[in-house]
Amino acid sequence: MAPSPSTPSEKTWPTDLSVRVMRHLEQWGYITTGLSFLCLGMIVFAYGWYLFFTDLQKGILPAALSLMNDLLLVLILLELFKTIMNYLVTHTITLEPFFYVGIVAAIRDILTINAQKAVLHIVSDQEFNRYLVHIGFNGLLIVVLVLSLFLYKKQLALKA
Repeated sequence: MAPSPSTPSEKTWPTDLSVRVMRHLEQWGYITTGLSFLCLGMIVFAYGWYLFFTDLQKGILPAALSLMNDLLLVLILLELFKTIMNYLVTHTITLEPFFYVGIVAAIRDILTINAQKAVLHIVSDQEFNRYLVHIGFNGLLIVVLVLSLFLYKKQLALKA
């Protein structure tokens, strides 16, 4: 004789409970990650301004470029925080914020490299070629991300 099948509540209870616990832990994971991005953004913001004022004796250009670099990092952290907040509300992750983060990160990298070039006055051919490749790669990355963002938004508009 075959054993009698278990009742549905006996079979699904441990699975349902474990899924609920994992979903709850996932929510807390997103919440703590989001708060961490927000706290890091505030720390980088404050530290960036602190460095700006302490670096003013080195000159306004290096201090301003350093602050701009830090503020762009804050912008990236806040965009990631906003993405997590959106997920907590809608329970979906969209690609659009990641396009923005990538674009800002590539722009930040270009500005940082340009700032270093302006301050350090690159002289060797090898360093200059490395600089051009780096700028070219980031420029291409920005074009690809902007085009991808455009196509993504166009696709979303067609679905609506």
